[in-house]
Amino acid sequence: MVAETRDGMKELSLDLRGRTAIVTGASGAIGGAMAVALMRHGANVALTYRSNRAAIEALLDEAGSTIRTHSHRVDNTHPDEIAAHARAVKEEFGMIDIVVNCAGGHLAGSIGESGTSFFDMDPMIMERNTSFNLYAGCIWPCYFYGREMAGNPDGGSIVNISSMNAYRPLGGRPSYAAAKAGVTNFTQWLACHVAREINPRIRVNCIAPGFFPGPSNRGIMANEDGSLAWRGEKIVARTPMGRLGRTEDIVGTLLFYVSELSHYVTGTMIPVDGGFTADAGV
Repeated sequence: MVAETRDGMKELSLDLRGRTAIVTGASGAIGGAMAVALMRHGANVALTYRSNRAAIEALLDEAGSTIRTHSHRVDNTHPDEIAAHARAVKEEFGMIDIVVNCAGGHLAGSIGESGTSFFDMDPMIMERNTSFNLYAGCIWPCYFYGREMAGNPDGGSIVNISSMNAYRPLGGRPSYAAAKAGVTNFTQWLACHVAREINPRIRVNCIAPGFFPGPSNRGIMANEDGSLAWRGEKIVARTPMGRLGRTEDIVGTLLFYVSELSHYVTGTMIPVDGGFTADAGV
């Protein structure tokens, strides 16, 4: 919502009422926090998940009485499921205004253990992990959801989720690094293509989260009691702000990207990392 002030300047708002957002991978810690933030600012939200329905049910409890929600199991490795979901959301809500692509992660066997050579890793698992994070996590949802957004008179916002691995090579994660660097570059390409050729009011941007402890990395970054594990200690030592990320740290950047606050911002990536990527370590 944009209002004009007395001096003619535009007053920008975080009010998302009346807008429909899709959050893929909403059962994850970051995806869930983003979905809740969108609902709290008035957006109707369609959430997707692959297996953890219980996490989605908990998110739906956060929705206020004026918020419309939709949840559906979508396996992003099957493009036809994304396409069907895009049509379903468009039919139910009338329009798709915001897409937040949080689906992704590490497939089993895609991370090399300490001391493991690149040449000891399974190349086919690396191929699947790259596709899982680049195509399933980013390119395919941008294609199918974005296609439904193309004719929006007021435009819209697509937000992809990259990683610190797009900036810095992290040990044992070659295919994830390749995929997330691809997410960043594809975001820039799509932003320019859409603005020039499709709809100049549709914006495409990217968030690169730093290190956020969650169920998938428990015991690696943080222990059950909340204390730092060995990897968490190394990360904090390299992070100028001196701590790991918390889910609430990332939602402000999301709200900036999906609201009128960033109506002239496209093709960018913001790291939310406590200064990790800025630090040379000396």
